[in-house]
Amino acid sequence: MSVQERKERERAARERLILATAREIAEQQGWDAVTTRRLSERIEYSQPVLYSHFRGKREIIGAVALEGATEMAAALRAATSAADGPRTRVAALARAYLDFAARNPAVYDAMFQLDGGLAFAHEDTPEPLKDAFAALLESLGEVAGDGVHPGLFTEVFWAALHGLATLTRAGRLPPQDTERRTELLVDRLAIL
Repeated sequence: MSVQERKERERAARERLILATAREIAEQQGWDAVTTRRLSERIEYSQPVLYSHFRGKREIIGAVALEGATEMAAALRAATSAADGPRTRVAALARAYLDFAARNPAVYDAMFQLDGGLAFAHEDTPEPLKDAFAALLESLGEVAGDGVHPGLFTEVFWAALHGLATLTRAGRLPPQDTERRTELLVDRLAIL
């Protein structure tokens, strides 16, 4: 292995450590607790080393959002691949989405609530975000209904899932009714 390859591998390992530590702090204490000072203390690298990877917290949030999008897409596809039939697939997708949001609140915030400097719904949208949307579209496009654009339907269904996830987490909706809400969303919004 060349010196350059070793340096690149070490740099990638430092970057993974920075992001994993940022996620850990954010999940435990919230994103306000994630600072370059705290990160540098926790990972035992100087702040200039952190800044050599990320220009600041906004870029860290963006990188966590991209990781989260990749993880969410995989979770959605895993849930829907085992489902038989459109209704079962859409219900599995909705449950997997809501479960991902509940299990990863800081990552979900990085993806959809915080400014990570990422473009959504543009030509320059990063591939992980496009792929996460594609994971939704794969199951939802088939149930959009006649004359309904599959992408537009997916956006509306996604918005409903996002609303359920954020309102439940904020304590605005009682968590014991999550399954009933999910069933209602699947039964009334998707043409099955």
